[in-house]
Amino acid sequence: MSVLVTGGAGYIGSHMTYALIDRGEAVVVLDDLSTGVRDLVSEKAAFVQGDAGDQAAVRRIIQDHGVDSVIHFAGSIVVPESVSDPLLYYAGNTMASRSLIEACVKEGVKHFVFSSTAAVYGSPQTESVSEASPTVPINPYGRSKLMTEWILEDVSRAHDFSHIALRYFNVAGADALGRTGQSSPRATHLIKRASQVALGHLPHLDIFGTDFPTPDGTGIRDYIHVTDLVGAHLLALDALRSGAGCGKYNCGYGHGFSVREIIAEMEKVTHRPLPVKEAARRPGDPAVLIADSAKLKTALNWRPEHEDIQTIVRSALDWERRFNERQSR
Repeated sequence: MSVLVTGGAGYIGSHMTYALIDRGEAVVVLDDLSTGVRDLVSEKAAFVQGDAGDQAAVRRIIQDHGVDSVIHFAGSIVVPESVSDPLLYYAGNTMASRSLIEACVKEGVKHFVFSSTAAVYGSPQTESVSEASPTVPINPYGRSKLMTEWILEDVSRAHDFSHIALRYFNVAGADALGRTGQSSPRATHLIKRASQVALGHLPHLDIFGTDFPTPDGTGIRDYIHVTDLVGAHLLALDALRSGAGCGKYNCGYGHGFSVREIIAEMEKVTHRPLPVKEAARRPGDPAVLIADSAKLKTALNWRPEHEDIQTIVRSALDWERRFNERQSR
C-alpha cells in the first residue's frame, strides 16, 4: 500500500514526501507544477503531473499504486490573491478538494490528512486560539479551507472514511539535510522574503502594516518549523491507521513574533541590517495569530524539536543560499 501526497512538489508537500520515504513508506506524488518544483520530489517517490481535482486521474493513481491514505496539500495559499481572485480559491481549494475526496470514497481510501490553516479563525478576540475558538475567516483563502473541513466532516459521517485536519500557523525553515525548502518564486512568506533580501536577490523587504494594535505596530504570527509540522502529519496518519476518530488540530508553538522581531533575528544571523520599506496593510491580514496547540500535544503526543526562532531563520537562509546555487548551475 502507498500514500498519495497531493502538492508533493511544493514546499511542505516535498518535506512530507521525504519524511514518509525516510521511514519506509511507498509514496506517489501528484502535482500540477503550477507552483511546485519537480526537482524537489524525492527520486524514490512515484510522480504524476496532474490536477488533484481531476477525479478520473486520481482514481487511476489510487488503483495503480494501491493507495490507502492521502495527505492533501495541493491548493493556493496567498491571502491577498484570494481577496482579489476569490473564484480561483473556491475552484482550486474547495471544489478540487471535493472531487479528490469523492475519488477517495469511491476507491475505498479510508485515511485522509488535510492541510488546513489558521486563517479559518479570522481575527481572533483572544491572544491565542484553540480548536474550540470561533471559525470566522476574513478572507476567501480561509473560507475555502473551512468549507473543505466541513465537506470532510460530512463525508466522514456518511462513509467509512476518517480524516484529520491540521490547521497550520506560519510555516518556515527547511530540511536539515538540504534536500528541499521553500522554492516558489511567488512565495510571500515573511522569512522566505527576508532570506531573499538578505542574500541580495530582492532590494528590500516590505513591511505590510505598521499600525496594528501590537507592541511595535506590526503583525504577530506563530512560526512553526516545517520539520515539526511534517512530524504532526506523520502522527496524524498513524493515528488514523490505528483507528483514531476524526479531528482537527492546531499546529504552532504557542508564542508569536512580530514582523520587526523576525527582521531583527535575520539581522542577527547575517550580521548586517536588512533594508525594509513600510507599506499599507494587506487585505485580509489579522493583527495577531497564535496557536494553542495543547490538543495536538496531548492527543497525538506531538513534541516539537525545532522551536528556536533563530534555528528556523538560519535554516531558511541556508536553504535559500543553497537553492540559488543550484539554480545558477
